[in-house]
Amino acid sequence: MATKKEIEKFLEQIKVGVNSGVYLLMVEDREKNAQALLDLDITPDKRKEIILSLKAEDFYKEEEKYIGEYSMYSFGKLVKKVEVYIKITKTTQNVICISFHKAEFSITYPFQT
Repeated sequence: MATKKEIEKFLEQIKVGVNSGVYLLMVEDREKNAQALLDLDITPDKRKEIILSLKAEDFYKEEEKYIGEYSMYSFGKLVKKVEVYIKITKTTQNVICISFHKAEFSITYPFQT
């Protein structure tokens, strides 16, 4: 499992990269993601705000699948009192949000006290 420090570094790189325009934030065009955005009335700007607000305490797990050499991490976040599952990775040019939908199961947060 990734350490809290590794997750903090990953999230900081995303925030700096997206806010400075180095990274483009992309969301996979999947029906489940689109439906969640509609159900929760989340605009693209709000989705970006939610992703950039992630903290190490929102971390759920490191995914076993990788895109090339890039790690993927899963997080959970309460959005309008609904637990949302967020899976993201970053490449040298993009932050890719692979999943952004209602959690299908209860999420355990290893770094929450």
